[in-house]
Order: sequence, then structure tokens, then C-alpha cells
Amino acid sequence: MKDLQETRQALDAVDREIVRLFEERMNLARDVAAYKIARGMPVLDRSREEQVLDSRCAMLQDGYWAAPVRELYECIMALSRAEQQRLVEEADHA
Repeated sequence: MKDLQETRQALDAVDREIVRLFEERMNLARDVAAYKIARGMPVLDRSREEQVLDSRCAMLQDGYWAAPVRELYECIMALSRAEQQRLVEEADHA
């Protein structure tokens, strides 16, 4: 069994990477928003979101985590949509 301090340090390292990747993902969501704004596309694409949810669950090595991963990506995509919507509204008022 690992020492508690070692485990916490490992969690901190994983969290640093998650935060870095989250920031990268949100910046990519801004790129998606720019594309959608330029083409007059809506922010929400339900079929694409369903594809993303299914594919992320399929990436799991342990299907036990499918429901939590689905919930996680629903939250991540909601944050992405909110940022995209903010950029759309900003562009509409420019």
C-alpha cells in the first residue's frame, strides 16, 4: 500500500495535468466558436455531443467508469458551450 503522502502527491500531479488539458480544451472550444461564428452555425450540436460522449466512454479501459465519464464530459461540454455562447454574443454586439 502506498503512503498517503505519496498518493496525494500523485493526485496533485494528475490534477496539474488535468488543469493544463482543461485549459487547452477550452482554448480549442474558442477556436470552434470562431468557426461557428464565421459560418453562422449554432453553438449546440446535439448529435456531435452524443458522439463525443459515446466515444469518450469507449476510450475507457474499465467500463465501470462509463457513467462518471459521461457526466464529466457533459459538464466539460456545458462549460465549452457557455464560453462559445459568450463569444457569439460578444460578436453579435461588435
